[in-house]
Parts: sequence; structure tokens; C-alpha cells
Amino acid sequence: MKRFILPAILAATLAVSALPAFADAKTEAYVQKNANEVLATLNNPDLSAIERTEKFSDYMDEFADFGAISNFVIGKYSRRFSQADLTRYRTAFRNYAMAVYENELDAYRGEAVTVKNSVDRSATDSIVNTVIKRRDGRDMDVRWRVHGEEGNYQVVDVALNLDGNLIWLAIEQRAQFIALLDQNNGSADVLISKINAMTADLKSRKRS
Repeated sequence: MKRFILPAILAATLAVSALPAFADAKTEAYVQKNANEVLATLNNPDLSAIERTEKFSDYMDEFADFGAISNFVIGKYSRRFSQADLTRYRTAFRNYAMAVYENELDAYRGEAVTVKNSVDRSATDSIVNTVIKRRDGRDMDVRWRVHGEEGNYQVVDVALNLDGNLIWLAIEQRAQFIALLDQNNGSADVLISKINAMTADLKSRKRS
């Protein structure tokens, strides 16, 4: 995955950092429980690579709202694609997003996800700040953006500390995908081909 430090990403990160922190115990508990289940899947030595990916995908389908994320990352084009193109795109995007999250989290396997604090942006929009603790001391900061109310929470974006920079993955993908669509007259075929190539590259590098 290309790692661009974009003004939009920095602005979003600064905006979140500037907000006052209000404890949201229910949202924090949701992230604590589910993020640890996802991490436990990646750390399970009894699973084969295929089984681990399948279980990871099952957890992420429940944990993350891929419909909302996929619409967000193409902005106005989510209303311009035909229904058939939108369905094809969402399938391609989900496969890509799964590969991104699995690769990035797998590279930072840790003992557990620990909640540090949370920020309530609104009654149904929170940022939960966590850290993945590692035995070697290379702890990883992860932020989870959660939408919804108790009993109906889902993650809509994840910020990972990549190479010392906190990057919101959906925001980065939005900048890349919309730029590609703008340059190609909103072609769903061009975008889907690009996403499939990115997914194949991620999987190839993981195998190697």
C-alpha cells in the first residue's frame, strides 16, 4: 500500500487530537473486546494461513461497516455508479480492505489491544485510542472510529501508526480512488482493475 502523507490526513488527525476527551465506556469496551478477538485470530498458531484469513474476514465483517467505508472512499461516485458497478466495486474494495488490515495488523502482532481513552465527536461518532502491546517494546498506536449506538456499533475507519505517521486508512484510500476516478471519467472498470491489482500485490508480498 502506498503511504502518502496527505494534508487531509494530517488535518483529520489534528482535528481529532484537538477535541476534548470524554470517556465513553461502552464504545471503549466494544473496541477492547472485538479488537482483541481480531488480534487473537492473527496470533493463533493452531490456524493455517487460510483458516486465519477466513476467521479474520468473518470478524472484520462484523466489526467494520464495509458498506459505509466503501461509499466514503469514492465520495460522489457512490451515487454515480450503476447498481451492478457498485456491487462489483464493493466486492473488490472489501477484498482489498481485508488484505490491508490483515497485513498491517499482522506485521504488529502483540499480546493485546489496550484502550487508552476515547473522544466523543457526537452521540453516535467516537474515536477510541488504543495501543497494541508487544513483548519487544515496539508498541503500536491504533485509533478506531466507531459509529452507532450501544448494540449497533461498527468501525468505519482505522488509523495506524505507519513509519511514525498516524494515517487514517479510509481517508488515504479516498484521496487515491477519487483522484483515479476524476482522471478516468468516473470509470468503475478502471477503479476496480486498480483495486484488484493492489489486492493481488498485497497478497503476493505477504506470501513472499
